[in-house]
Amino acid sequence: MPEGLKLDTPRVDDGAAIWRIARDSKTLDLNSSYSYLLWCRDFAATSVVARDGAGEPVGFITGYIRPQQPGTLLVWQVAVDEAARGRGLAAAMLDGLTLRVAEEHGIDTVETTVTPDNTPSNRLFTSYAQRHSAAVAKDVLFDAALFPEDGHLPEVLYRIGPVVFPGASKR
Repeated sequence: MPEGLKLDTPRVDDGAAIWRIARDSKTLDLNSSYSYLLWCRDFAATSVVARDGAGEPVGFITGYIRPQQPGTLLVWQVAVDEAARGRGLAAAMLDGLTLRVAEEHGIDTVETTVTPDNTPSNRLFTSYAQRHSAAVAKDVLFDAALFPEDGHLPEVLYRIGPVVFPGASKR
């Protein structure tokens, strides 16, 4: 974990800051500010926020456990504030989140979708699989033609697992 930062469970009052970090990333599909408030209320247990020394959010990961696959955590969005980038925060958040969710919910698989042009996310999830000695399967989940707006690239599903979390129980 980068010095001076700590991982925490998101709270509803983090929703506005998380929305701003997502907006300022200029790479994420920005959801409504309302959706981030709901996310911090309803999916806090499967999400993480990184806080600076003043307790302010400087990064986040939103995720949820797939209803039809309770052993799978779907990582929805990952973002780090520009001032906190380049220190390994995204990897630390992903490792911390998946360990916590494995301990609490018994997951052994991580999924996410990434567009082919998102080099930082492609590297993040590939290196995560390598750190955890887990296989990675990649397939197009949503072809570009499915999106209503022009220019959206396909979303490639990364399915990483099984991931072994020492000390985490399989439920």
